[in-house]
Amino acid sequence: MFNFNKNGIHVVKYRVLWMCLSAVLLLPGIVAMIYSMMNYPTHSPVKVGIDYTGGSILQYETSANVDHKDVGTIQTNLTKAGVPSAYVQVLKGTSKDEKDNATSMISVRTKFIDEGSDMADKIAGVIKKDYKDAQMIQFTSVGPTLSSELFRMSFIALLAAIIGIIAYISFRFEFKYAVSAILGLIHDVCFVMGAFSLLGLFFNVEVDGLFLTAMLTVIGYSVNDTIVVYDRIRENLRYNGKKMSFGEIVDASVQQTLTRSINTSMTTFLALAALYFFGGVTTKDFVLAMMLGVLIGTYSSIFFCSMLIDFWTERANAPKKPAIAD
Repeated sequence: MFNFNKNGIHVVKYRVLWMCLSAVLLLPGIVAMIYSMMNYPTHSPVKVGIDYTGGSILQYETSANVDHKDVGTIQTNLTKAGVPSAYVQVLKGTSKDEKDNATSMISVRTKFIDEGSDMADKIAGVIKKDYKDAQMIQFTSVGPTLSSELFRMSFIALLAAIIGIIAYISFRFEFKYAVSAILGLIHDVCFVMGAFSLLGLFFNVEVDGLFLTAMLTVIGYSVNDTIVVYDRIRENLRYNGKKMSFGEIVDASVQQTLTRSINTSMTTFLALAALYFFGGVTTKDFVLAMMLGVLIGTYSSIFFCSMLIDFWTERANAPKKPAIAD
């Protein structure tokens, strides 16, 4: 039975507010991405890792309490030892042998080198000079050919996902619904990428292949939520199209799916939060991207995509002004 609560959330009535809120959410990230594209050597909107640029990462674990202020000292010592353009990060974690023993992980990123080479030995010498118990726990290298191939395949994957979504929603609903959903996806992707662009500028956070996985998952999650709202709009139009305006139907449809969307998003967010705070340090950025994607995906499905559908329908059904005779 159809029930419209007039005291509920009015997406249509306050659509200017939602548009302004979306602008506030997206604008800082868009500015950061433009700035990054102008200043990074790769001209990418986010700071990319070796998966896309090529290079080597050597990670050492030590029981010493290495602070972020020590990064500059390590980097200076590496330069003196003949390791130019090294990028050093310090991560906190727990020892594999003693889970309650806090440790530090020193991550050194440099140009492409082979494990066991003279350059790798120089890096190990610098690290172990100040941290005697430091042990290498991971050595990762990606060549320039592989990194360019990964970038190309990542772009193809995103493009294929978008084309597939347009085709599916156009078949299930109408083309205007598909376009609105894609604009919602662009909205969500820009927000997450903008957030990571800011993190890259201020905290040197880099994205890797896992980030693409997170973005594709966010796209799927957001579309799923959007289709639930679209399906409710279609059902309400079928049974109440003659009784109510399209704007009222959109508001009612949002209210009928609001509880479901919030409950689903909260349970997913809490599971991701547990992974973020208690999981490994290597997956933190991946989980953070998922957390941001879940939040913005829920928002866009309710307040952005439904608003676009109402605006599009209103413009399409607006009476055309008569032509003025000369």
